[in-house]
Amino acid sequence: MDIHVHRPGELSAADRASWTAMQSKAHLHGSPELANPFLSPEFALAMGRYRRGVRIAVVREDGEPAAFFPHQRSATGVGRAIGLGVSDSQGLVHRPGFEWDARELLRACGLAVWEFDHLAQGQGPFEAGATGSFASPVIDTQDGYEAYLAHLRKNSPKFLKTTLAKERKLIRTVGELTYVHDERDPEALRTLMRWKSAQYRRTGRSDRFTQSWIIGLVDHLFHTRTESFSGLLSVLYADGRPIAAHFGPRTERIISCWFPAYDPAFAKFSPGLLMHLRIAEAAAADGTAYIDLGRGQKQYKDSLKTREIMVSEGWVMRRHPVALGQWARRAPVRALRNTVVERPELFEPADKLLKRIGEIRSGRFRM
Repeated sequence: MDIHVHRPGELSAADRASWTAMQSKAHLHGSPELANPFLSPEFALAMGRYRRGVRIAVVREDGEPAAFFPHQRSATGVGRAIGLGVSDSQGLVHRPGFEWDARELLRACGLAVWEFDHLAQGQGPFEAGATGSFASPVIDTQDGYEAYLAHLRKNSPKFLKTTLAKERKLIRTVGELTYVHDERDPEALRTLMRWKSAQYRRTGRSDRFTQSWIIGLVDHLFHTRTESFSGLLSVLYADGRPIAAHFGPRTERIISCWFPAYDPAFAKFSPGLLMHLRIAEAAAADGTAYIDLGRGQKQYKDSLKTREIMVSEGWVMRRHPVALGQWARRAPVRALRNTVVERPELFEPADKLLKRIGEIRSGRFRM
């Protein structure tokens, strides 16, 4: 393989166009997951603005781009998927039939190890290093919104009936609903971030919006608009007041559900669920293939989904002391976390404890 590693700003316009073309045609060759916006050049370039060590390996065959491998690396050769922890799809974007050797690729990139937590399907050479695979629920919209509603009536009838009843009650109580699929008001984005921060604190989770690089990344993607990629802010209003919102990246065929949140004052009406139905309706009208709800088992995802795709986590390593040291530090923590998350008898008490901690911190819980 002819492999050259570039900083994000060094990638030529021709290479970016080739990368985008591979994503646009991926569904025609049985690899629709490669069209995920987290695998796009726009996301890689944005990450390069806010995180150190972002690199893009361009693999060529006969002088033409055959694959693109975005990654982050440390000075010691520890590699990670770009946006590890916030990116919902990772891997190598390639043309049909391309084959590669994972360790040869790592060697060319100067990496002793490459860690991933949302490896896309079909990444055979990387999947050999997977330590676990997990379901990522999706909403199929390519057959139209009515087809999706028919699926819900068959598979989640109680959920659909209850949600639509709450919608009618919300309209009677508050006022008419208005949905904006592609909201361009930056203040609406600020509102979403405030809601999400409050949700993180309320549930005892780490608040991602205390990290300046994540705020910068989200704001940058919000203002990024190309023919094949954009940061999509969707907002549901009741009587002119925002009650739920979502921000996530999108490509021509996939919307990634990234940061959804709602105003807790309207919680009894389930505004987040109502918003997801509106997103699905608008996505179907736009010709979007599916909405990726992201890895993680949640009741609302089980109710909304039409199917699941699989993502993997793990490491690809060369024989190198740095790789062994990284594995020794990270593997036990990841194994413990997955044991808790994947076992309801452990996850539910842990989740309740985190929420109680969040209530104590916010002053809502009294001993």
